Amino acid sequence: MNLPQQSLILSFFFAVFFTLPTLAADSAGGEQKASSCVSCHGPNGNSSNSQWPNLAAQQPTYLVNQLKAFKAGDRINIMMQSMTADLSNVDINNLAGYFSSQKPVKAGGDPALAKSGEAKAAMCLGCHGSAAQGNGQFPRLAGQHPEYLVQQLKAFKDGSRKSGPMQAIIANLSEADFKALAAYFGSL
Repeated sequence: MNLPQQSLILSFFFAVFFTLPTLAADSAGGEQKASSCVSCHGPNGNSSNSQWPNLAAQQPTYLVNQLKAFKAGDRINIMMQSMTADLSNVDINNLAGYFSSQKPVKAGGDPALAKSGEAKAAMCLGCHGSAAQGNGQFPRLAGQHPEYLVQQLKAFKDGSRKSGPMQAIIANLSEADFKALAAYFGSL
């Protein structure tokens, strides 16, 4: 087997592996469970408050991983830990299936900052997808609230949110860089 064939097989394996948690998702069941999410994350997962992320069109594997991390206490947020405490794995998969199937909106962003952020965005697109649409376990950044993205980048940088690759990538970025990138992604 040559290298291109091995790469194709490996890519197929990862695509199947990272989508397994949501294959059996029941979007209607997720929609019913999502009623408690709407007050923060908005109707259909499109939040009107920059304090909370948009969930619409988010990667299902990412949503499953984050909900499980909140439930297990691996990702700390008191509100989310209480919201996920009684969710079953089926509930989590259904919520991920529902929110990932919703139509996203653009959160917007300062046009001048967005232009600056576009020039810096290439470092993010390898994992987060060529249009920042997300990629399996890597979240959708397109259309996300810039303020929310800045807060998450700060949390990765100060270590209050853990992810080795993210900490390494942003180690040399400034808060101005965070704001420019966030404005760009919010504008997509």
